[in-house]
Amino acid sequence: MLNKKSSGDRKIVLISDEPYREIVYDNKTVSPVLGKYVNAIVVNSYSKSLSLPGERIGYVAVNPDVENYNLLMDGLVLSNRILGFVNAPALMQRIVAKLNDATVNVNIYKKRRDILMSGLKEAGFEFPEPEGAFYLFCKAPGGDDIAFVKHLQKYNILAVPGVGFGGPGYFRIAYCVSEKVIEKAIPKFKEAFASYSS
Repeated sequence: MLNKKSSGDRKIVLISDEPYREIVYDNKTVSPVLGKYVNAIVVNSYSKSLSLPGERIGYVAVNPDVENYNLLMDGLVLSNRILGFVNAPALMQRIVAKLNDATVNVNIYKKRRDILMSGLKEAGFEFPEPEGAFYLFCKAPGGDDIAFVKHLQKYNILAVPGVGFGGPGYFRIAYCVSEKVIEKAIPKFKEAFASYSS
């Protein structure tokens, strides 16, 4: 177990955001944190791990051996009461309670990733190959991610500037849409790239 102290002899509480932990490709794995670090909190979202887009339902898990366990749990309960609007609808709470062993078919995302990567490479885009989740971070032609995302809108392509994710000069595109949508978008990406580069 890791239990290193930070300067000043105060232990660090690690908060691990893990909604994509199970959405990985090519036999990769992401180890869960709770069994490796005592002062850990895990936040997860079924909207990602079970592909339930729009359903804002998930959980917070706390290592039972965390320092100041009771104080931490009281704070979490109080936050939930104060921010009551964050509670998921009762029906979805009942449904996901029965889905603890359910998983999403990662091969569907992998196939969509591969179709999109192939089309974007052919168009001239550069990007690292994602090993998980369902996003591509592409280098924006000319280096201005905000300007290029605005340019993509002319071709009915919605992307997000990378600057909002700490990656200026890149844009993020999601491939958690149907294969048909991806295939129809590829010619538009090619047009957008060609017109922006010229």
